[in-house]
Amino acid sequence: MFEDLSSKLESAVQTLKGQSKISDVNVAETVREIRRALLDADVNFEVAKSFTNKLKDRAMGEDVLTSVNPGQQFTKLVYDELSDVLGGERSDIAVSQTPPTVILIAGLQGSGKTTFAAKLARYLKTENNRNPLLAAADVYRPAAIDQLKTLASQIDVPVYSIEQKDAVRVAKEAVSMAKSLALDTVIIDTAGRMHVDEKMMDEVAEIKKAVSPHEILFVVDSMTGQDAVNTAKAFNDEIDFDGVVLTKLDGDTRGGAALSIKTVVDKPIKFASTGEKLDALSPFYPDRMAQRILGMGDVVSLVEKAQSQFDEKQAENLKKKIRSEKFDLEDFYDQIQKIKKMGSLTDLVGMIPGAGKAIEDADLDEDTFKPIEAIINSMTPEERRDPSLLNGSRRRRIAKGSGTTVREINQLIKQFEQMKKMMKTMQKSGKISQAMQGFKNLPFGR
Repeated sequence: MFEDLSSKLESAVQTLKGQSKISDVNVAETVREIRRALLDADVNFEVAKSFTNKLKDRAMGEDVLTSVNPGQQFTKLVYDELSDVLGGERSDIAVSQTPPTVILIAGLQGSGKTTFAAKLARYLKTENNRNPLLAAADVYRPAAIDQLKTLASQIDVPVYSIEQKDAVRVAKEAVSMAKSLALDTVIIDTAGRMHVDEKMMDEVAEIKKAVSPHEILFVVDSMTGQDAVNTAKAFNDEIDFDGVVLTKLDGDTRGGAALSIKTVVDKPIKFASTGEKLDALSPFYPDRMAQRILGMGDVVSLVEKAQSQFDEKQAENLKKKIRSEKFDLEDFYDQIQKIKKMGSLTDLVGMIPGAGKAIEDADLDEDTFKPIEAIINSMTPEERRDPSLLNGSRRRRIAKGSGTTVREINQLIKQFEQMKKMMKTMQKSGKISQAMQGFKNLPFGR
């Protein structure tokens, strides 16, 4: 996400690197490039203008610290302003003291609203230990109700729906049902339109009046840029929602919606969605997003994702195996499964500082690990534990069973052995750059 903007911002700041001090001339040139980068990213003109004016004023008022160079100090100023324009601090959703908490989801058709409702239910269930109920109040599109039920079945969350096309009734009865079943959260998925219209506004307003939601979230497709911002403003003027959800951040998004919406609407971004899978939802942290836009990575989020899949005992056992060179292909396969559960591979790599440059030519899609998994699954337990057993006939058998070639198997085994040595070295040195280079060279990682 934001690759083009990140590259242009980095290029703009490069003009200050090597300078002995911050001056009117070099700041003006850098700020001009940053404004151009923001406008190219479809950031609202007034937001881009305000951003760069503040940046210029702050830069000229700064004393360059002796311990850093002007480029580093200016990058810090850009980071501060980005954090601010993205919202400053993390804003969580409201929780009612008297259950159930009612959350109303609204947005245009095609914005990812129904999928987000299910993602939010999963997030609240797994991360907050809540017991949600989904209400199918998008009563005009039959596929929406079926879609919600299908998604809900994957996360074992109940759905309330009726045959009649009465969205207000669905919402009211869902709240009553939640109370009777002692469920603490109701998430109401409402109908969308191709554009903001009076009928949609009236219906959401009626639902709001009927159930008094504790939180109203407006879902916007981040790929639509300024259209998303304009839609959010029109909707907020009528409904006064509490927060924004940005979907499709993993797509070809230039960043305009994310960088404009907080300033234009004056409502925080609360969640970001980066994929179709139900676990591809994260709370929105403005400071962490600013770091990622500037190529600094997001180590905190990466560690949080890792902690959700690895416990301390497993980590210690893995360390011992690496030190004693007993790390085998079964362990490797297990780590692949854990990494896949952490989310999009591209998203994860983007959280590692400097990793974007290291793998910019790699094609990290959902199928990256499939050939590797197929090869390992075609081996016997003994072969996984001791790859030295893999003679020519065994490799031909594995190639046939996995739909790969002997050459690919040879590559995997060779690079697995290189990775084992690298991991042992990293245990001693703590370096990450070698690991990134090794990943870039994986036979199926490009």
